[in-house]
Amino acid sequence: MNPFPESGTVYIVDDDASFLKSVARLLRSAGYNVQTFESATAFLAQLGPEMSGCVLADLQMPGLNGLELQAALVRSSNPLPIVFLSAQRDIPATVKAMRHGAEDFLTKLCSKEDLLDAVRRALVRAAGEDQHRRRFAQLSPRELEVLQQVVEGRLNKEIADKLGINIRTVKLHRTNLTRKLGVQSVAELTRLAEASGWFQAEKRQV
Repeated sequence: MNPFPESGTVYIVDDDASFLKSVARLLRSAGYNVQTFESATAFLAQLGPEMSGCVLADLQMPGLNGLELQAALVRSSNPLPIVFLSAQRDIPATVKAMRHGAEDFLTKLCSKEDLLDAVRRALVRAAGEDQHRRRFAQLSPRELEVLQQVVEGRLNKEIADKLGINIRTVKLHRTNLTRKLGVQSVAELTRLAEASGWFQAEKRQV
């Protein structure tokens, strides 16, 4: 029985087969669903929009390393939270990983408690982001276009000019999207967009 309330799968990515097996055993004994991959390339080949959970990845791996895996996840349509496990503490890599949204950066000698806590936090974060993304899925393509302009700070007239629609239509779309998302202000709307990962994904496509 899983003593933790989090759902989702922990995807472990590590080229060290013995360590991969050991960590997988630990997480399964704690009640988590686990899938293992011996390379970042193998994991990314299986990544799909329906997958939920978090990634537990080694920093140094042949082929794509952990930071490159993180970059690929950020660019994907399903940017799962990532926790890094490294053979040694690497300050520059840690800073870069955390700056790009890693949930934690641990050494492979960390305590079992620290590892389980990092995984728990990553899964809680993943569940929240999934919930937010489902809310954005209610929006029409035009409402998403208006949303993008709103979170970038444009006024109604600027949005109307950019999208080639009239101001009344912009106001209508803004009313609809705030109602569907359950927000009351632009600040709240922006925080929700950022928390869901949607805003970052849209910016990458611009």
